[in-house]
Amino acid sequence: MRVEQLGEGEPKIAVVGSIHGDEPCGRDGIEAVLADPPSLSEPVKFVVAHEDALAAGKRYIEADMNRVFPGDAESDVLEERLAAELAAELDGCTVLSLHSTQSYDGMFALVDEMTPFAREVLPHLSVDAVVRTAGHNEGRLFTVAPGAIEVECGYQGSAQAAANAERVIREFLAAIGVSDGEAVGRDRPLPVFQLGDPIPKSAADSYEVYARNFEEVAAGDPVAAADGNQVVAEKSFHPILLSAEGYEDVFGYTADRVGVLD
Repeated sequence: MRVEQLGEGEPKIAVVGSIHGDEPCGRDGIEAVLADPPSLSEPVKFVVAHEDALAAGKRYIEADMNRVFPGDAESDVLEERLAAELAAELDGCTVLSLHSTQSYDGMFALVDEMTPFAREVLPHLSVDAVVRTAGHNEGRLFTVAPGAIEVECGYQGSAQAAANAERVIREFLAAIGVSDGEAVGRDRPLPVFQLGDPIPKSAADSYEVYARNFEEVAAGDPVAAADGNQVVAEKSFHPILLSAEGYEDVFGYTADRVGVLD
């Protein structure tokens, strides 16, 4: 784990990247901001969370780090030790965490709850949607940083995801009032979704997806297929993180649109 800091004093703001080693955009966005730092009124720490997995080009070495929080400093499992170390670094901090996907080329945010802080900050980020994950956070960063904002920055390994990560770091620091960056102007409300159940994915040689993320799927419509065997929507929903490649055992998740942020 690598921790850098801009500004003097004890930081109460933290930016985290690359909890997963196949998501280098977080590291790249952090390094771009460190190379050309904004003027800050408060110190900020920047954490590149999983350098071993980054070096290996793998999501994780022994266990998915974003499923083992709060971690265990005495564990034999690398990611459990790292999770405990990261939890200590983030204690008492306002947190932005950067990720990427194999399912969506734009940016969207995830929060545990729609807190007043989230409602204030999220409209000033260049995200297409917000996903509330309450009820589905076992082992995730939200268990140790419940007020964190996570942002999925685009396709894994892409130059655009790295550029998006840098952009959203700068927007976040401006939105919370600690940098001299410009606020994002928004010409339409920001849709909010509540995360629901996983969409099961059976073992197969080939996979397909038919729906588009954040676009409603009607009951009875095909969502995806494994070796040609279709998964059909039992009721209408909006797919989140839907991809043929993203996860071993799920295609993605269902979600309900529950409102907007102006």
